Amino acid sequence: MTERRIYKMSFAKVYPLLVAKAERKGRTKAEVDEIIHWLTGYGSEALASQLANNTDYESFFTQAPALNLARADITGVVCGVRVEEITEPLMREIRYLDKLIDELARGKAIDKILSRKPRNPQAP
Repeated sequence: MTERRIYKMSFAKVYPLLVAKAERKGRTKAEVDEIIHWLTGYGSEALASQLANNTDYESFFTQAPALNLARADITGVVCGVRVEEITEPLMREIRYLDKLIDELARGKAIDKILSRKPRNPQAP
């Protein structure tokens, strides 16, 4: 795996940007938190702890309590790259989150965003 600068970036620095992106489009911090919970399994207290500890992006995902199996069904383009074609596992996890926040900011209903069901129980 290629070491990228983003992997060592504090999730606490990225999180407000995710929230701001959603709020600019009339969405809420609670919806961003719901997406993070769905994707990673972090509850409110655990997420707050990760933010308070300035956990880096890499640790944020590697320490996630329960990565959702349905995340493998997230498809589309983020930053000009198709999410499903990303081969680096950690970068793919980061882009899954980006894609879900993009869908939220574009007005997609939260229940539609989170209604993905895993097709393959052996998914990443």
